[in-house]
Amino acid sequence: MQGRQIQHRHRSQRADSHQHQAAKVGNGRQGHGQDRMREAKVWQRGILSCASRPSRVVRQSSVPPRHGARKAAARSTHLVQSRRFPGPICMPDRLIIRLDAQGGLHWLRQSEDGRALSPSQRGAPAAQALAAAGEVLVLVPAAEVLLLETQVTARNHSQLQKAVPFAVEDQLLGAVEEQHFAIQAGPGGRVGVAVVAKSRLREWLGKLAASGIRPDRMLPDSLAMPIAPETGSVMLEQGRVLARLEPWSAISCSLVQFPDWLTQARAAGVGRALEVHDFGTDPLPALCGPILATHRRQDALAFLANNLRGNGINLLSGEFAASHRSGRAVRWWRRAGVLAAAMILLVLLQRGLEIRSLQQQVDRADANMRERLGRTFPDLGAAERVRAPQDVMRQRLDGLRGGGEDSGFLAMLGNVAPVIGRTTRSQLRGLEYRNDTLELGLRSPDVATLDGLREQFSAIPGLDAEVTASIPVENAVDGRIRISKEVK
Repeated sequence: MQGRQIQHRHRSQRADSHQHQAAKVGNGRQGHGQDRMREAKVWQRGILSCASRPSRVVRQSSVPPRHGARKAAARSTHLVQSRRFPGPICMPDRLIIRLDAQGGLHWLRQSEDGRALSPSQRGAPAAQALAAAGEVLVLVPAAEVLLLETQVTARNHSQLQKAVPFAVEDQLLGAVEEQHFAIQAGPGGRVGVAVVAKSRLREWLGKLAASGIRPDRMLPDSLAMPIAPETGSVMLEQGRVLARLEPWSAISCSLVQFPDWLTQARAAGVGRALEVHDFGTDPLPALCGPILATHRRQDALAFLANNLRGNGINLLSGEFAASHRSGRAVRWWRRAGVLAAAMILLVLLQRGLEIRSLQQQVDRADANMRERLGRTFPDLGAAERVRAPQDVMRQRLDGLRGGGEDSGFLAMLGNVAPVIGRTTRSQLRGLEYRNDTLELGLRSPDVATLDGLREQFSAIPGLDAEVTASIPVENAVDGRIRISKEVK
């Protein structure tokens, strides 16, 4: 009984102690609680201000400022997204695929800023992952790709692409025509070169296509190894070694052969300290030269993917350049081109119709001018009828304007006009004034009437008249009378 009382007393003391501690904690957290309430109000006002316009709500995990990580998992806020931009707000990711020497595939998704969105997985990626990827990058075995660096001076990239194969020809085992060259220009005329056999590249592309993979970029996995000004890197994986000793120098060999290759590289002047990344279980043999550190790692593809930022070389260049991404753009440009061609055709057709209409107006005006000219000057010759009517009219008017008003055409016309006006049997067919001579074209019933007119013209003081032509026509005579000034 006494033991039970002691136990009860201890329990009550512990309860009082817990209540006292809870009171202290409550008092201590009161200020923080008020701060969080103020922050929540500010946070809520920001959300409500966004919700004041038509929108739709997207459920998304989010944490207000200064909240702990554990509470973030249990809390969520309603973020407001405008209807102007429907659909989830996300950045396009890229798919990184590694093709090993045996033809196996490993892949993972990576965000645009280099964060891994999934662990590496074995096998070909699903069709949905391929369709959602903004870029597909494939790493190929470094043992099949030769890395070189050379000095080439060229004015543009096209000349550089043509000059590089011959600049490194003496370092190749195969014929230049059978190799594919990917280049990356550097400072000071230095050019990094990746060389791979065209047959091997076609084999890789065929293997990837069989799995539904159409890569945008392709580069050797050696260029995904980290490199620093004073440090190189070594990767141990399944009894093989991949080492990047210089920016454009790499070794891919078995673990047993690596010490000998490294010794030769050290003798050739490679002095970088090495950082070892071990993805296997085999012990690392003794290596010459400084070893900076050794890291035990698990995911080789994630390690390589983390070092891909800033590498601009691409084996898929030249004749192997990827074009499937631009297919949609090409189709849109083709449609735009067809539409532009149709617009141009319509404009040309409209212009053609306008030109045709204007030409018809010109032809009608020309025919009207010829008709008026023929009525004004019935005596037009054959040569004058084929000339431009405006030129003939201008020439005839210039001839009529010759001389002054007193002694020229107007004075002579004023003298003969009363005679012409009095006659009723003769018809004036035309007149021409040139060199102080007025020539009248008349149609009379007979030659005697024509000669009578000549006598009347000659009777005018200061004028002489003569009949220069008389041509019989149907029941009439077409004649011409030349009137000139009398010679004293």
